[in-house]
Amino acid sequence: MSAVLVVEDEQKVAHALREGLEGEGYLVALEHTGEGAFFRATTETFDVILLDVMLPGRDGLEILTRLRERGLKTPVLVLTARDTLDDRVKGLDSGADDYLVKPFAFAELLARIRALLRRGRGGDALRLAAGDLEMDIVTRKVTRGGRLVELTAREFELLQYLLRHERQVVSRDTLVHDVWNEPVRSAPLDNVIDVHIARLRRKLDVDHPVKLIHTVRGVGFMLREGEPGEP
Repeated sequence: MSAVLVVEDEQKVAHALREGLEGEGYLVALEHTGEGAFFRATTETFDVILLDVMLPGRDGLEILTRLRERGLKTPVLVLTARDTLDDRVKGLDSGADDYLVKPFAFAELLARIRALLRRGRGGDALRLAAGDLEMDIVTRKVTRGGRLVELTAREFELLQYLLRHERQVVSRDTLVHDVWNEPVRSAPLDNVIDVHIARLRRKLDVDHPVKLIHTVRGVGFMLREGEPGEP
């Protein structure tokens, strides 16, 4: 399941986008200001960002420029009512991957998102990291603190999913669908997931003062440095 950050200050538009995208199976986070978007984009992992240009305070293109300067390679689709050639050039020069003019058809938005997801994050998608945990997608090598961690194929897939959704709560339902590729959640699958989470904890967190894998009681799991309630 792909995670989308929607940055839009118009409440009705933002909630309509979230409802539509969630209906298509995306995980959606909303932000209404440029500063809020900058914080979320630099502390959480998203597969694509939908960024409105006209935002309170710093505008979307200024925030995008700052994100690119920080090395963020997440695909960004700029949404704007401005439709001149100069506006398009400015958006692309600021680091946008695509440009969609309002008003737009939702079907076209979905098509643009799918295209950006196929394109991916370039080299950034081949290496994932959280704190001193590093994963190389190509070689399937995982290290923590420079020490090699041996994982089974399923443990690798589970950890990769948690890394791609770092700092986000991932439910058992989501893991059933996206990691185990099963259409329906069941009690036996819950037990299997819990066993794999426990194994990852033993392999990754034992002997490390900072824990990475956390259980959010009654909700699911989260991968992040420190406890979920910490800033």
